[in-house]
Amino acid sequence: MQHSLSPFRRRAVAVTGGVLTLALAGLNSPAGAASYGTPTIALSAAYVSGAVGATGDPVATVTVGQSGADASALTVAASASTKSSVAGTGNVTVTGSGATRQVSVAAQGRGYTDLTLKVTGVDDKTATKTLHYAASAAVQQGPDTRYFTGSSDASAAVDAGGGYVLVADDESNVLRLYSGSVSGAPVKTWDFSSQLGVSKEVDIEGATRVGDTIYWTGSLGNNKDGEYKSPRNTVFTTTVSGSGAATQLSYGKAYKKLRDDLVAWDEANGDRYGFAAGTEAGQVPKQIDGFNVEGLEFAPGSTSTAYIGFRAPLVPPKDGGRALIVPVTNFDKVVASGTKPEFGTPIELDLGGLSVRDIRKNAANQYLIVAGSWAADDNSDPYALYQWDGVAGHAPVKRMDLPTSDAGGWEAVVSVPDLTQSGARAQLLTDNGSADLYGDGTEAKDLTHPEWKKSRAAWFGVTD
Repeated sequence: MQHSLSPFRRRAVAVTGGVLTLALAGLNSPAGAASYGTPTIALSAAYVSGAVGATGDPVATVTVGQSGADASALTVAASASTKSSVAGTGNVTVTGSGATRQVSVAAQGRGYTDLTLKVTGVDDKTATKTLHYAASAAVQQGPDTRYFTGSSDASAAVDAGGGYVLVADDESNVLRLYSGSVSGAPVKTWDFSSQLGVSKEVDIEGATRVGDTIYWTGSLGNNKDGEYKSPRNTVFTTTVSGSGAATQLSYGKAYKKLRDDLVAWDEANGDRYGFAAGTEAGQVPKQIDGFNVEGLEFAPGSTSTAYIGFRAPLVPPKDGGRALIVPVTNFDKVVASGTKPEFGTPIELDLGGLSVRDIRKNAANQYLIVAGSWAADDNSDPYALYQWDGVAGHAPVKRMDLPTSDAGGWEAVVSVPDLTQSGARAQLLTDNGSADLYGDGTEAKDLTHPEWKKSRAAWFGVTD
């Protein structure tokens, strides 16, 4: 018996604001032909960011299917772009086969575009999804730059082994594990706010690792409005198990009086550094005579004496002043059991009028110091990288001036290579929170989609 089939009616959902969200099309099927369902397409992330001239930008995973058809017979391609000057269809590459494909985008310009990705079935039926794409401008060291997404405010970093990096954020208490070799989202995250008993940010600004223990410190200073917020007066530990992608963190201990102890110590020693005035109500921390901690590392050969590096104050508090480090000689016991801190002789370093933004050493007690301005400005002030041996009275040596023409301020160094070896490289991170990454006037910390928030990680040669 002959069956009469009515033609398949083509249908489409309206285009709104230039964004095509769904379209289906089909052809008449002859009698007795195989029956196929409507193709399906799903994205691992609807929002992705990239950068002009970048290497290893994030990719989106596309999952496709069609009932009655082999997924390997389906084709996937970009069919439309709302702003081709940012990225056009010809700048989209689809790789892979079967049900899972990878989509990468080569950014052509700064800004936003919506890319329509279309899967075509074996009977020419189609389905589409929209990939919302944001591209930041090209930067120096482009081939050696990666972007850690999910947060724009990287403030401290610790090597997790195997090319992976643990990164803290000064706008939240989330600790994130990233692959340091590719751009993209964190592999894992941890938030110990409940264990710390806080609901606001600790303002994590420094970190260091001894064995399986990582020490994290808040800025200890007032907030940007000059108000005391107790979560910032926090130092805490996490315990590491595993390494690389298998890294796990568990909560350790916390100490919440180091700011008070530093102020009392300074007052007992003639108020040399003005810590009491720097912590007064109304005092903004990022002033030349303010109070703000950004560096944490242990002294040479020690697991008990920690160096607390200050962004502010400079000593004396005027242009050309020296950077300040205050040793805490029983730091391990302070955090582990709440023992009262004991302070060593303060160290004042000539960093060319700059202050400590991070300090890191290796097993050979070779230090790198990220030096930057005490000011809270547009990150255009000078930054430099210094080498030091960690010994009080020994002068640091400038290795290089760090570039300041790109968005973000240099905040952290992941690890220190052997500085006696030619061609040694170190990876540094920026805090991009105040940066207008995409040219629309929005600070990165205020972007609505975490996939568009990102900090920059760049490799620099630190030896000849």
